[in-house]
Amino acid sequence: MQGSLPNTIDSTGTTPPPARVRVGYSGVLMSLKALAFLGDAAAILLGLVFAHWFRFQSGWITFGVDVLQPPGLREYAGLFAVGTLFLLALLAYAGIYHRSHLLRLRRTLAHIVRCAILWFVTYLGLSLALKFTPPISRIYAAISAIACTGILIGWRQLFHLVAQSSSLAPRLRQRVLFVGWNSETTKLHQSISIDPCHPYEIVGCVPSAESRFAVNPPFKVAKLGDYNDLPSLLRGRAADIVVVADLDPRMGEMIALANLCERHFVQFKVIPSYFQILVSGLELDTISGVPVLGISRLPLDGLVNRTVKRLIDIVGALVGLALSAPIYAWCAWKIRGEDPGPVFFGQERIGRNGQTFTMWKLRSMKVGSEKMDHVNQSTQREDPRVLNVGCTMRRWNLDETPQFWNVLVGDMSLVGPRPERTYHSERLSDEIPHYNARYTTKPGITGWAQIHGLRGDTDLVERVRYDLFYLENWSLLLDFQVMVMTFSQRKNAY
Repeated sequence: MQGSLPNTIDSTGTTPPPARVRVGYSGVLMSLKALAFLGDAAAILLGLVFAHWFRFQSGWITFGVDVLQPPGLREYAGLFAVGTLFLLALLAYAGIYHRSHLLRLRRTLAHIVRCAILWFVTYLGLSLALKFTPPISRIYAAISAIACTGILIGWRQLFHLVAQSSSLAPRLRQRVLFVGWNSETTKLHQSISIDPCHPYEIVGCVPSAESRFAVNPPFKVAKLGDYNDLPSLLRGRAADIVVVADLDPRMGEMIALANLCERHFVQFKVIPSYFQILVSGLELDTISGVPVLGISRLPLDGLVNRTVKRLIDIVGALVGLALSAPIYAWCAWKIRGEDPGPVFFGQERIGRNGQTFTMWKLRSMKVGSEKMDHVNQSTQREDPRVLNVGCTMRRWNLDETPQFWNVLVGDMSLVGPRPERTYHSERLSDEIPHYNARYTTKPGITGWAQIHGLRGDTDLVERVRYDLFYLENWSLLLDFQVMVMTFSQRKNAY
């Protein structure tokens, strides 16, 4: 059979030699991990000590119950230790010490901010519940969170300069060799090529066992020979990871290639061509002893996660409705003055599991504008139907505030994929793969796609991709990040 590898695991029939690890790779990796961990510990401890000085000794904060008898450094030493270890544990749980984060500064900084917020809330809550001695100052805890975040960000930027140095970065990146090439591989190549901080490097490709490529590789990607050259390539440590991108691999070839990679200590991965949706939810199960690969439960399928998210939605909706009252009054005055008619506007949208509901907004267009909604999926830039006050409302998302009521009654969530109108949803589900997967959770007032500018007249396929990322990677920290960024990210809001 052409391109067959049944007996080429080791063509000599003897045990292959031990894998030759790249010179200095493991040592450099462990050294940088240790440096990152120890540096973070020192930065957190410094932040906690600075917060103590700022709160109790600087004289700049003269209010609070503990100002008259401020605790000394020795009295707070235990809290310093607990606070440092707890925040380090959160950072480690977030994965920032994994080798894939050593070169990813922005991703690392985002994790630091989210962990600091969670640290502040949990640290203060534990201190009140467990009644630490001495009692922890709430002002001190807030200053500590800000100080630790600032110092960690500064330290990590310095660390990033070291990790990104020309002598270290190439030794930290994992080299990837593709077997075959398809459209998904092209996307991955583009993502790696434009990101100088990416932890992977594509060293080249070989054709599939059938001596073909589903899509021709880019000119810049080296072709390292034929499929039969893989044993010699892996013996020479040409790559750290082999990724099969062939759309129709033979079972025998897959097993032989997996065994080849295992014997040479090379990671073996497959682009799941049959599962181009909710890939991170894939799970291996067994039915009567037969292994079956399928889509597992998503984070928000769990009862605990749904309950916690619902409780936050209720609290957020009540606060949002209370704070929005002055906004309703001002907008109503401006809307009625510019175009007499109803202030609130209800529209049928698709919710969780395809159920319809009425979504409420402040009217930002002229009366009767909804009759033209079927023409475009979203409002166009400089749409003549939009009121003057409507431009301001849309720019600052004020027209969406009545949806706090939808959240309170359970039709929507604070964060989630944006709901679509019925007739547009039916059309888009036929045109865009996996579009209806967005409806496995409640739609949101804001979402991961929206804070990245994917709203209005933008790429719908890309918007769906961001919505699916949110569903696969949901966490409370991600929800809080989206809510905070909603107030500062207004790209394509019109």
